[in-house]
Amino acid sequence: MGMPTDIGVIDLMLGIPDPGKKEGWYDFLKPNLRDAESATFKFPAQYMFKEVPEDPTDGDMIAYTLDQMDGHGIDKALIGISLQGGIQRDAALKHPDRFLAGLSIDPNEGMKAIHKINEAAQSVDLKAVTLFPAGCNPAVPINDKRMYPVYAKCCELDIPVLCCVGVPGPRVPMASQHVELVDEVCYFFPELKFVMRHGAEPWTDLAWKLMLKWPNLYYSTSAFSPRYYPEAIVNYANTRGADKVMYAGYFPMGLSLDRIFAEMPNVPFKDEVWPKFLRENAMRVFNL
Repeated sequence: MGMPTDIGVIDLMLGIPDPGKKEGWYDFLKPNLRDAESATFKFPAQYMFKEVPEDPTDGDMIAYTLDQMDGHGIDKALIGISLQGGIQRDAALKHPDRFLAGLSIDPNEGMKAIHKINEAAQSVDLKAVTLFPAGCNPAVPINDKRMYPVYAKCCELDIPVLCCVGVPGPRVPMASQHVELVDEVCYFFPELKFVMRHGAEPWTDLAWKLMLKWPNLYYSTSAFSPRYYPEAIVNYANTRGADKVMYAGYFPMGLSLDRIFAEMPNVPFKDEVWPKFLRENAMRVFNL
């Protein structure tokens, strides 16, 4: 049977193109980058990606993105909003049935970060908080005390945290994202739904072992072309982890939907895993 084509995919990482502003998405990271080459990239991990999609130059970008989603069978997508407004927030407000709002947080801001989460929860239907430990300035380890108020607030709101784990693509130090740090968080916050983002490499064996251990720990495939999904994660999904692994893309940051869905049918998931991977797990974890 293979990959279903009419299931209504939920994509846990998607963006809406904003012509001329792709570089602006990563302004927050510029103070952390020190090598000269990174300053020339459209986005900080560009050296890892081929055929980075070009943004359209004009038109209704929300309509364009919905058309892209419809063309690839994507029912809903998690996007990152800003409290200051912008096209992503507009999309989440105008099309709450299609776009799920996530808010990126820097725990260095202390209570200001918590106030931002509260404000987002009151102004949109907030579905997730996203964290990039190595991208904070300074970096904030996954199990750092600065993270704990964010985790507690997400437990209170019953929304997942999506957190980058493993060696970061941008050329910043990796220590804050070591997968072993997740263990303490899952222990201390058994109510927290913690979703690993961006691969967990090279510690994918540790990632699946921790998912086996902790019922509140999950994995999303963000920023990976399907042909490069880690073998250990695919094997885990096919054995004991069918309820733990969820689809996330990387459009338009580094991958086109055309490329993702051309490669996707070749991923060797078992027939019974596909519906859970593409939709059902996200429906459950994100209370959709």
